Amino acid sequence: MATQTQHSTTRRDFLFVATGAVGAVGAAAVVWPLINQMNPDASTLALASIEFSLAGIEEGQSVTILWRGLPVFVRNRTAKEIEEAKAVPLSELKDPATDESRTKEGHENWLVMIANCTHLGCIPVGESGEFDGWACPCHGSQFDTAGRIRKGPAPTNLVVPPYEFINDTLIKIG
Repeated sequence: MATQTQHSTTRRDFLFVATGAVGAVGAAAVVWPLINQMNPDASTLALASIEFSLAGIEEGQSVTILWRGLPVFVRNRTAKEIEEAKAVPLSELKDPATDESRTKEGHENWLVMIANCTHLGCIPVGESGEFDGWACPCHGSQFDTAGRIRKGPAPTNLVVPPYEFINDTLIKIG
C-alpha cells in the first residue's frame, strides 16, 4: 500500500520565507537608487520639448529660439518662397527632399529647422545667399528657402526637428 506523507508547515519554514522576502525587498531598496540615477535629471527633461507661440511672427520674418541648447530657425515663409522651393527639381539637390517633406500639411508657410550648418555646425545667416534662403558665412554653404543644401560643402539639408502644431499659432518642438 502507498503511504501518504503529510507536510506540515513549521515555524522554521515560515522564518525561511519571511527572511527571503525581507532580503528581496532590501536588495531592491539598495539597487533602485543605482538604477534611478541613470535617468536624465529634471533640467534635461524640462528642455526635452518646448512650446512656442507663432502669433507675433509676420509673413517673411524669421526668429531664432533655443531648444535643447540648439538654435532653431522658425520662419513664416511668403507665398513666393514656398513656390520657389516647390519649383526646384529634386535632381538639382545634393540631399533630395521635397518642400512638402520639410513642412507640415496645412502649415506649409511655417519652416522649423535646427540652425546649425551640417558641414561644421556654424549658424547660417538668413535671407542671404544665391537662393535667398540661408548662407553659412564660414565655409560658403548655401541653402534654399526650404533649408535644403544647394551649394557648398554641407553634406545634408538643415535638420528639421520633430515638431507638431498644437493649434494654428502654437507649436511643440521635441
